[in-house]
Amino acid sequence: MDKILKGYVFRLYPTDKQKELINKTIGCTRFIYNHFLDEKINDYKETGKSKSCYDQIKELPRLCKEYPWLSEVDSCSLRASLFNLEDAYKRFFNKQNEAPRFKNKDIGNSYKTNNIKSAYKDKSYESIKVDFKNKIITLPKLKEVKFRGYRNKTNFIGNIKSAVIRRQANKYYVSVLVEEPLILPEFIPRSIVGLDLGIKDIIITSYNEKIENSLSSLEVNKRIKGLQKRLSRCKSGSKNRYKIKLKLQRAYRKLKNIRKYLIHDVTNKLVKENDIIVMEDLNIKGMYQLNSIAKSLTNIPLAEIKRVLEYKCKWQNNKLLTINRFYPSSQTCSVCGYQNKKVKNLAIRSWECPKCGSLHDRDINASINIMFEGLKMYVNSL
Repeated sequence: MDKILKGYVFRLYPTDKQKELINKTIGCTRFIYNHFLDEKINDYKETGKSKSCYDQIKELPRLCKEYPWLSEVDSCSLRASLFNLEDAYKRFFNKQNEAPRFKNKDIGNSYKTNNIKSAYKDKSYESIKVDFKNKIITLPKLKEVKFRGYRNKTNFIGNIKSAVIRRQANKYYVSVLVEEPLILPEFIPRSIVGLDLGIKDIIITSYNEKIENSLSSLEVNKRIKGLQKRLSRCKSGSKNRYKIKLKLQRAYRKLKNIRKYLIHDVTNKLVKENDIIVMEDLNIKGMYQLNSIAKSLTNIPLAEIKRVLEYKCKWQNNKLLTINRFYPSSQTCSVCGYQNKKVKNLAIRSWECPKCGSLHDRDINASINIMFEGLKMYVNSL
């Protein structure tokens, strides 16, 4: 049976002592990351080689004796920090991101810990446990912490692999990674939809539906701009700067939650109502290079919509098909198939087919053509 990894996020309500320990652990993991990153950089300059994360893990006991406060926190989190550093270098060598940089106190306030399983006298023990009935999660070193979230859930179906504890705007969260069995329903193709992703309207479907982009007109955007202006006027290190920074973090958190809700609301509807979903293979990174539309794309999570659709279709055993990005979906008449190259300009939002006389809305016409092209792909694959 196939298995998948799912993440469940809970809001934590730790005590003052638990908050202090969480903050200590975040600081210790940051110290370990920066210490061994500096070591890697120096070793590479001197010898052209650097130690692997497994060699660096062997040095942790010596480092804990040198800095006794490292022994106060969860040892798994220190090792996980080194694996994160190794992963950052792998992504750099694969040209997926830039070279690893040193962490600071304002960015990446989180740490990861693994679920350690053991058995003694016919009893099994786990370092991470979730009690949905009493709303308590057990974490290494922290012991029992109250949480909130997933009111309708009673237990996890699979095995807990790890947990990431995060501090954001003086609020604490935990993301629990669970390995669950993937039970796929039978695939019966009954409906198909074509999606055209846009700027003014985030998604335009082949059923003449337009989902408007409401993220750009939110009040929280105005609040963020105002707080950024106030932050720029504050003196570095002052109490007022800290207070405004906290308000700014909360505003960004609110914007992130609104964006997340919109994405999941839209994608859930599409996956439930359609068995085959067709969309263009857009070059989203290239779109951000265009000055004409780059600013408009800041509040449109096109890449995230595509990513969420991919894994939700996999979970529901639906088909997500992507057509060639160079397919002229906006220029082709969805009635007669005539390609009108005169409407290549994005400013033309509606046009009349010179061959059959059909009137077309640019985006709806594109989504219908995308649907038909996806249908051809599916039929040819049978």
